Amino acid sequence: MEHPHKDGETAAAATVAAATAAAADPRGTSSSSGVVVQVREKKGPLRAAIPYMPFPVAVICLFLNTFVPGLGTFVSAFTVLCGARTDLPDRHMCCVFWLNIAAALIQILTAIVMVGWIMSIFWGMDMVILAISTQATRNRASPSSCEPQSHQQGVQKSLC
Repeated sequence: MEHPHKDGETAAAATVAAATAAAADPRGTSSSSGVVVQVREKKGPLRAAIPYMPFPVAVICLFLNTFVPGLGTFVSAFTVLCGARTDLPDRHMCCVFWLNIAAALIQILTAIVMVGWIMSIFWGMDMVILAISTQATRNRASPSSCEPQSHQQGVQKSLC
């Protein structure tokens, strides 16, 4: 027994979807093969301002954020001035720098009630995750650079 829908468009859409699924699969069951679903995280301006840093620098910032809330975020702000990439390509470098300084100040000021400390640790973990993803992307982009190369004395040395 079907319940009447208050919204006529929803009922019509459900009927069309059921008919399409039945026509696509003669057995009466729906099949999800061939469907590609892509989920993309929408980041706010503070979160998008986290710079993509080299892995060792990101680990140092995580360590600093763990023990002194906001200090690692403050240090990461200066990596933006050194050319670190962020998810805000349309904003000027100084704007992204000040967004990171603002995030550090929020972490420092709210550390008294533990919120800033927890936020600071998560911020440092995000820095490390971004560094790992950048490193993985670079490794996938140039797989031939890891092949062993022979030198003059017959010794093979890997570039990785």
